[in-house]
Parts: sequence; C-alpha cells; structure tokens
Amino acid sequence: MRNSYTLGRIAGIEIGINWSVLALLALIMWTLATGIFPDQNPGLGDNAYFAMAVVASFGFFASILLHELGHAVQARRDGMEIDGITLWLFGGVARFTGMFPTAGAEFRIAVAGPIVSLLLAVGLLGGTWLPGLAEPVDGVLAWLGIINAALLIFNLIPALPLDGGRMLRAALWQWKGDLQSATRLAAGAGRVLAIGMIVLGLAIALMGQGIDGVWLALIGWFVLQAAGAEAQMVRRVPQAGRPRVGDMMDADPVTTRPELTLDEFSRLAGVDLDHDAYAVIDDGRPVGLIPTSRLMEVPREDWTRRTVGEAMLGLAQVPPLSSETSLDDAMEALRRSPVRRVLVVDGERLVGLLSLDDVARTLGLRPVAP
Repeated sequence: MRNSYTLGRIAGIEIGINWSVLALLALIMWTLATGIFPDQNPGLGDNAYFAMAVVASFGFFASILLHELGHAVQARRDGMEIDGITLWLFGGVARFTGMFPTAGAEFRIAVAGPIVSLLLAVGLLGGTWLPGLAEPVDGVLAWLGIINAALLIFNLIPALPLDGGRMLRAALWQWKGDLQSATRLAAGAGRVLAIGMIVLGLAIALMGQGIDGVWLALIGWFVLQAAGAEAQMVRRVPQAGRPRVGDMMDADPVTTRPELTLDEFSRLAGVDLDHDAYAVIDDGRPVGLIPTSRLMEVPREDWTRRTVGEAMLGLAQVPPLSSETSLDDAMEALRRSPVRRVLVVDGERLVGLLSLDDVARTLGLRPVAP
C-alpha cells in the first residue's frame, strides 16, 4: 500500500495517506453524526453531533497512526529500516525494508502496536471519569476508548496478517525453527477467520443491516487476500531447507585498501555511484568494512590526510561470517552490525558480503505490520 498524499514525518518516519481514507473518513463522520452519537448522547442537537463526529473521526485515525508508530519505533529498535506508514481504507500499515531479523524481533514488533492501543483505550475511557466533563467531550472520549479496545481485541486474533497472527507466527518460528511452517499455520488461521467474516457479513447484510454486513465482508476479503499473500511469499523460500549465508551473499563485493586516503578512495571507488559499503582488503586478507557514510563524518579538508584504515569498521565491530552460517545466525549478526552488513570469509579469504537486502531478495519476503 503506497501513499497518495504525504503528510510529513514523525520521528523521521514518513506518514502518508491513501485516497481511500477520504471515503472512510466521510463514512465514519456520517455514521457518528446521524446514528451513534444521537443514540449515545441524546438531546444535544445536530451541530453538536457534527462537531463530535469530526473530532472523533480524526481521533480514530490518530489512534491508528499511533498504533502503527508503535510497530515502527520498535522495528527501528530491532534494526529494521522503515519505509513509512500509510493510512488507508482498512486502517494503517507500517512498511519495513527487508524481513524480520529474528522470531523474537517479529514478536516484539507485532506486540508493540496492541500495547499502544491498550494504553489509548485505558487512557480515553479513564478520561470519561474526570469530574465536570462536558457531555460532548465525554461522548467522544467514550467512543474513542471503546473503538481502541475493539481494535485491540480484533488485532490480537491469532491469524495472519493481524498482529496476533504475527505473534503466533513468531512463537511457532521460535519453537519449530522453521519460518515456512510457522507462516503456513498462521496464514491458514487467517484464511479461516476471513471466510468466517465474509459469511457472517453476507448473512448480516441479508438480514437487513446492509452497511454493517458489507463492511464486515469487505474486511474479511482483505484479510483473506493478505493471508494468501503471506503464504505465497513463504513458498518462494528454497524447498530443500533454509538458505545459508553462501546462498544469499553478494559473491563479488567491491573492495578497497586500508592505505588509501579517503580522497583517493572517493575518486577510485566512485562512491557516489552504486555501492554504499566496501570490504577493506590488506595483503589479500579482509580487515574491515567501510560504509560510504563514513566519508560524511570526516570534514572534506581532512580527506587527504585520513586513510580508509582509520575510518573503517574493523573486524571487532563487524565480525565476519562463514558461508555455511545459518540464516538465523546471519540475521542475528546483521542485527548487531552497525551498518546492517557483514563480511563473509573462508579462512582468511574474503568470499562475499551480506546485507539485509540480500536476505530479503533471496527469501522473496517483505513483511508488513498491519
């Protein structure tokens, strides 16, 4: 899901909306102003209901945004790169670059959103107990508190692509050590949930509650499609078993030498072109890794005096891996690496360079958190 409009950034994370949000916003406002608030707070008048509906509708989307920011902030703590957050017809999605580093990271990222929703529900419902609160304010706080509680409960259902499904997959992944099997089980639960929602939604529509039934069926359809997409992704993982570092690495990495000045390095390597990290080789042996971002940390006038060896990350900071290292161990090493890259060696010989993008490309996975 991509942005139709970009709203700005929060904590460096791009926030955008899809055009479908406008339709949902109008629907929520109309439903609140003409049905929910008149029933919940009778006798206030049309203008009050309209004002309450506007505030509550924007509060609803703010709640979803905070939920997704919970996912995004925790993902950043676990070493993942964030493409941004998009609000759309069925809520929100935090877009990550690459795949979850470990089962533990996926669980932490998945649970962060529901924790935010729980805090919002408790805070909003607790606010209704404040003395002297105007009835319109009380009505808006109560509705937002209830809707956050409902979103929390729904998101905790253990079925992909919901947060509960990601928590289930992470637990199964940790227990079985098999991402494919864990994904199939969690996605299967998602399909069962989706079909149940579609059937129930159609039944509700046939009984005369058209909008509610159609809406439930549409959400079920989205869950069904997303669960199928998760299962399809995992089928791309090599069937003979989980890949090792040698299956994923760049076997022809670009290199440089430690004795070069940063000025020579920038000119000879062409660092402004295709590569953002270079293996450093001394007398045929890998001795470190220099990301091009290190150039920006050194004043330009010092480039002729400082060397690659002085600016690079040594092997103590980016410990090399063997080509036989397992996927799980490689992901943990990448998570610890300050540049999310590691050297791959065979004895004292460099044989490759591994990044999170290499892993994601091999597995064909690009997880998102709903």
